[in-house]
Amino acid sequence: MALSFPRAPRIPLLGALVLLAGTAVAQPGAYPAKPIQLIAQQPPGSGSDAMTRVWADCAARELGQAVVVQNKPGANGVLAVNHLKGQPADGYSLLSIGMSQMTITPYVYKQPPYDPLRDFDGVAVLGTSPLVLAVPAGQGIASLTDLQKLARATPGGVNFGSPGKGSPAHLLTSALIERLGVAGTHVPFVGEGAGLTALMGQQIHAMTLVIGTAAAQVKAGKLVPLALFGAQRSPLLPEVPTIAEALPPAADLARPAWIAVVAKAGTPPELLSKLNAVTEKCRGDAQYKSRLEAMNVTLTSSVPGDVRAWASRDAAVWRPLIDKLGLATE
Repeated sequence: MALSFPRAPRIPLLGALVLLAGTAVAQPGAYPAKPIQLIAQQPPGSGSDAMTRVWADCAARELGQAVVVQNKPGANGVLAVNHLKGQPADGYSLLSIGMSQMTITPYVYKQPPYDPLRDFDGVAVLGTSPLVLAVPAGQGIASLTDLQKLARATPGGVNFGSPGKGSPAHLLTSALIERLGVAGTHVPFVGEGAGLTALMGQQIHAMTLVIGTAAAQVKAGKLVPLALFGAQRSPLLPEVPTIAEALPPAADLARPAWIAVVAKAGTPPELLSKLNAVTEKCRGDAQYKSRLEAMNVTLTSSVPGDVRAWASRDAAVWRPLIDKLGLATE
């Protein structure tokens, strides 16, 4: 007698196609299948925010998918970092991050709020930009020597601003004040724009700014630049001496700021590679280049691993300086 077995249930053709379609969407080759969130760690109007939006616009064109910038300012990037860490590591949440957050901010806390070498996967280093120390116009300060005299004549020394604790502006100005042998008080702001407003309003004595932010106000006669934290003078402000020219003992402070795009650690490598390839295409895009160069950003070619490499290189300089100046707090 022939044995009979129950037939396996058939999957309707439409159902099979739906399953296949779902599998296809899950494949890395389909990325991105929805808008990408790009977290900006500085407020709208800041230099960092402007650079972030330039990359977002170009990446959206190349990817054929929206790249939506979400500003999460505060605590010099710590709030933005925490937001990224709370997202899935699926390539749909990215963070534009500066040299500050990658090499300084974690180390100005005795209990670091995050580890840039373990919490992030690099996408690309976008470019570099020099920083310049500036003071309000009309104060009779035209050199570092003048600033030194002001500090000695002012109880408590000079008040200097920055976009936040642990920013390059904070560390560079703190180090410079120490080299000048005078006292100074750090006044942190939420973003560069707020500090710039206070500086032009003469509420603080000095501030280190991204050169693209400072140049317009210098040319408008509202700020006086004293020194450029770079190895060579900038064509944007050619009359401004480098830090080595203005104060030879501080030559080691010639360190430009840089900005990168990162993803949460654990993001699939093929997605990082795709985003990096998009960044390389953008470097050849005339609109992308002109917008960033107008901000005095020097574009950089990179691979995903360069973000961690640059972070390690600069942290090796900043961490000893943080310890020397006693900037780490609880």
